[in-house]
Amino acid sequence: MAAQILRQIKVPAGSLLRRWKTSTAEYVASRARDPKFEKLMEKYKHLFKVFSIQDLILSSNADPPSIPLDFLSRLSQRLHLNRGPATPISSKSSFTEIILEESEAINDSLPFAVTRLVKLLSMSPSRKVRLRAIFKVWREFGLPDNFEDSVIAANSDIFSLQGGNEINTHYLVLNNGETHSDLLVPAVDNWRMVECCKEDCKLDRTNLRFSFKQGFPPGMRLKKTFKAKVKKWQELPYTGPYEVCSTGKHHKNALLRKEKRAVGIMHEFLSLTVEKMIEVEKFSQFRKWFEIEFNVRHLFLDHPGIFYLEAYERGCLIEPNPVYAARRKQLDLVLLGRRGFNRDDDDGGESAFPALLHYLREY
Repeated sequence: MAAQILRQIKVPAGSLLRRWKTSTAEYVASRARDPKFEKLMEKYKHLFKVFSIQDLILSSNADPPSIPLDFLSRLSQRLHLNRGPATPISSKSSFTEIILEESEAINDSLPFAVTRLVKLLSMSPSRKVRLRAIFKVWREFGLPDNFEDSVIAANSDIFSLQGGNEINTHYLVLNNGETHSDLLVPAVDNWRMVECCKEDCKLDRTNLRFSFKQGFPPGMRLKKTFKAKVKKWQELPYTGPYEVCSTGKHHKNALLRKEKRAVGIMHEFLSLTVEKMIEVEKFSQFRKWFEIEFNVRHLFLDHPGIFYLEAYERGCLIEPNPVYAARRKQLDLVLLGRRGFNRDDDDGGESAFPALLHYLREY
């Protein structure tokens, strides 16, 4: 279970593990695509814009939370919104209800949020990461916007904040990491266990312990040489994301195992996110703390069977959760635009939510 890294990182068949003569841009341009997933990612662009301004609205002191439309107009260029005049449609929209539904789902799943942070920190050999990096991915990990208080401070026996050498630099530290060993089961291990118990398992059970679920986009031509490379890579032993990695010699086999360990860490990281996807740049914030020595963008590109369609089917998450469900409702409502509101309920207020929907619909 894990992961898509957004559509810009898909790759052509026949180039698993190494790309010798092709630039990243050329490689991405020649990628194989899944039409339904590509369409979903295009739609998500609009939702990301909503997230950009939703935080501004929720942080306002107004009751109910709102921001003036003229302020939104001034922000339009910076937020890549349509710069034409926006017409408020309804100040009592179902959009606000869905925002509250997402907030309730996040609050109800706080124990899972704690587990996600424990597992994230456990992948770092030092059992700590920069707090700024957590702020980059708080939404992807289903954390509340006040997670410093509701998650970190509320669980001081598990987490602590440590000052850094630089001014205003803090680190999130996992206390007594060895006490959480029962939680540290990689998502891919759960998949392997399920596959091993299937009567019609098509994988070699002997090598299943090192294999990853593979899912390629329709229309991607899998040549015999490519299949052979995948099979050989699947059989390669490696150190799991929560295991201590010994420093070995830099011969070819050792480097391949380190690379597969890095893939395992990336896979596990994505499995911890709510929607099983994240921007490459955001994940790169953790590269140093996970001691990944490789270019993460290249790793995502080199393994299209793992980092594209594995967690999605027909444009939907295979194993949905309440937070994901609420966000999909937001997405549907954003795409519906002005047509999704009852004008008769308009009380003349200046709620920025419906106006924002108009901006995005016209963009």
